[in-house]
Amino acid sequence: MTVFSFTRNERPTLGVEVELQLVDAKSGALTSAIEAVLAELPDGLSEQIKPELMQCYLEINTCVCKTVAEAGKDLKDKLDRLERITDALGLKLFWAGTHPFSSWRDQKITKNDRYLRLVDLMQDVARRLVTFGLHVHVGVDSGDKAVMICDRMLRHLPLLLALSSNSPFWEGRATGLHSNRANIMQGLPTAGLPRRMRNYSEYVWLVNHLIATGFINTIREIWWDIRPHHNFGTVEVRVCDVPGNLEQVLAITALIQCLVVALSREIDEGTYLHEYHPMMVQQNKWRAMRYGPSARLVDGPHMKPRSVQEIVDELVELLTPLSRELGCEAELASARSLPSSAGSARQLALFSQNGNHESVVREILG
Repeated sequence: MTVFSFTRNERPTLGVEVELQLVDAKSGALTSAIEAVLAELPDGLSEQIKPELMQCYLEINTCVCKTVAEAGKDLKDKLDRLERITDALGLKLFWAGTHPFSSWRDQKITKNDRYLRLVDLMQDVARRLVTFGLHVHVGVDSGDKAVMICDRMLRHLPLLLALSSNSPFWEGRATGLHSNRANIMQGLPTAGLPRRMRNYSEYVWLVNHLIATGFINTIREIWWDIRPHHNFGTVEVRVCDVPGNLEQVLAITALIQCLVVALSREIDEGTYLHEYHPMMVQQNKWRAMRYGPSARLVDGPHMKPRSVQEIVDELVELLTPLSRELGCEAELASARSLPSSAGSARQLALFSQNGNHESVVREILG
């Protein structure tokens, strides 16, 4: 059995991964243009701008960063250089969790053995994964700590989904959901909310048995909303839609970093974990998918429905002293504005004004 040794991090370092759509600059439709983009990348970018399952999008990865501001500078530099390439190719980068009108049926699989094996295993469940997310890694000091943080972060995942919700449309129709991406992802047998585990050893045992029994091909096919990442030595939060812009990415990143560090310190201090039933998390996630920034989530200590705005305001106030220590006070403070500027609400408002999905893409691209 594989050991999957966990890489120790002494600091709560950051890594941010942003999945962006490649759309035609004129029509706004998804276009399978990743190979043309990759061919133009200079050597310095080729390791951090990568293809994904479908040829109609890419993933931008930061280097290992110490602060949210450093991650923001890293992403901004890469986006500026990437956009010069895409502009010359007649392409635009579109920030949304799903595309408002292009169909998954028209997208091409990236020519990669791993992706081809995945599609062979999952069939249309994989082919429908024309979805775009934000993944945030925060460094922790042990595998057991990572598993414990994943468990304690469960209650916060619905809030993060509500704040980032940006996928109300699917194949040219309103789904009635603010995050249809989350709904599609849950079709995968190893996606959605993670199973509760006692320690890192149990996680390694589970992954090894999933591989040995043929349920998955590699550990990379564990697509939970939050998971330990042994190579990077991080807790990886994967629940979020890709938000509408870089500023929102940084606000969510700051909130995640502060939450992970706060929980890590609670664990070190021996703070008791108050039970928060997994069914309550699941129901809150459903509300976040359905209503996005307008959701009323049942917060653990209060056990009463509260608005997303109330919950995020309270969290920001609680985490502000820690954010000063981590150097992300401004970015954390901007998380207060996320409920009023969520991408899903903007897309729905644009469609209401203009009456067609093509105009939604045009308006967002500017």
